[in-house]
Amino acid sequence: MSISQNDAERMGRAVARSIHEHWGVFLAEGIILVLLGIIAIVVPPIATLAFTIIIGWLFLVSGIIGLITTFWARSAPGFWWSLISAIIAIAAGVVLLLWPISGTISLTLVLIAFFIVEGIVSIMYAIEHRNQLTGQWGWMLLSGIIDLILAAIIFAGLPGTAVWALGLLVGINMLFGGAALIAMALASRNPQST
Repeated sequence: MSISQNDAERMGRAVARSIHEHWGVFLAEGIILVLLGIIAIVVPPIATLAFTIIIGWLFLVSGIIGLITTFWARSAPGFWWSLISAIIAIAAGVVLLLWPISGTISLTLVLIAFFIVEGIVSIMYAIEHRNQLTGQWGWMLLSGIIDLILAAIIFAGLPGTAVWALGLLVGINMLFGGAALIAMALASRNPQST
């Protein structure tokens, strides 16, 4: 099923109209995200601990919901796999909530692994597409190299980097995400042809 050009344009106008009607909400969300991002950047250990606790609650709640739905549909195929998955999620949530400092180190190791994989994939993508992405492949290559450097810096500083790495990166993400929402909201204040 494909979307016609008219449908896509109509959908785009509807989204633009909705953003215009609620630009204040997007502006408020953006400002809150920027403020939280700045706090996380200024005090990354607290942000890291908060992030670990939030992830713990997400695992715990999703595991409990998974356990309930698994028993609710116990005649469905894959019962035992669903049960094991739910129990692992609950256990991960409990561990992150009871021992958040140890959980922070584990999450930092996952972050390091992500940067390594992302860096290698970006570098390989850049090399593979250097002929098609004339001039642009260098940026992709640089991005991959930076990912690998970040992984090395965080790994070399363990366990000390576990205290600040997650909080700092979440803060940077919130800051840029909030700035993008603010820009979108301000641009949507004045309607064009909606």
